[in-house]
Amino acid sequence: MSTETTLAVPMRNNRIKFFIEKPLVQHFLLALILINAVTLGLETFPVVMAVIGPVIHILDKAILTIFVLEIALRLFVYRLSFFKDAWSVFDFIVVGIALLPASGPFSVLRALRVLRVLRVLTFVPSMKKIVGALMQSLNGMLSITMVLGLIYYVAAVMVTKLFGEAFPEWFGSLGASLYTLFQIMTLESWSMGIARPVMEQFPYAWLFFVPFILIATFTMLNLFIAVIVNAVQSMHDEEHKAEHDADAATQQQLLAQMQLLQQELAHMRAQLVNTKVQ
Repeated sequence: MSTETTLAVPMRNNRIKFFIEKPLVQHFLLALILINAVTLGLETFPVVMAVIGPVIHILDKAILTIFVLEIALRLFVYRLSFFKDAWSVFDFIVVGIALLPASGPFSVLRALRVLRVLRVLTFVPSMKKIVGALMQSLNGMLSITMVLGLIYYVAAVMVTKLFGEAFPEWFGSLGASLYTLFQIMTLESWSMGIARPVMEQFPYAWLFFVPFILIATFTMLNLFIAVIVNAVQSMHDEEHKAEHDADAATQQQLLAQMQLLQQELAHMRAQLVNTKVQ
């Protein structure tokens, strides 16, 4: 995979590295992930499992065996450098979860084996870019979340004091108010289900609900989107910076060569002129 090509690899392991990074092998592993996603989905249908359940289990174990072998080869090739790559660690954890025993204290984690499907992110560069952008935007998103949390807290205290006695189910406590405000923010039945019943007793309640929706739903959501888009654009610019620098260097070299040719032509013309004068 592209993120692993920068890891240190002993010379003796180059053949294995070349094999596991072949496009054909990568496409084969991606196909296995997609097949595994289908089999995991089929396991949720009792009718299907009653007919071809044993076949699905055998196929699942076979695919898991190939995944384990792939991780083992990558560990052999990259050694400790394997754990320096976040995507490799992600693959290691996802495959490791699937190896947990079906019984015992960790059996509940077996349900997480569906996370193997997320390995598609490792093999599709465009998806990796999106995930990378999300990780880069965490700081900005955290700041927006803190602002949104402050707005929520102030709004929850307000509606608890204003509407708590009349509508204890929605605004009777701070926790209930926070949950109701979250429902309003998602625009799920906020008008007919909450706002209009409240306005029957408090006609001017719209002075609270409308600004809250404008701020919490539209403004803050657009801020989240802006942060993510900015992170994606930054990653795109960084990826193409080297190409732009190389193009600029090539153009500068060509310009220098053209100037040198012009100087040589000027020198040759001067020599011809001197020859004719003599």
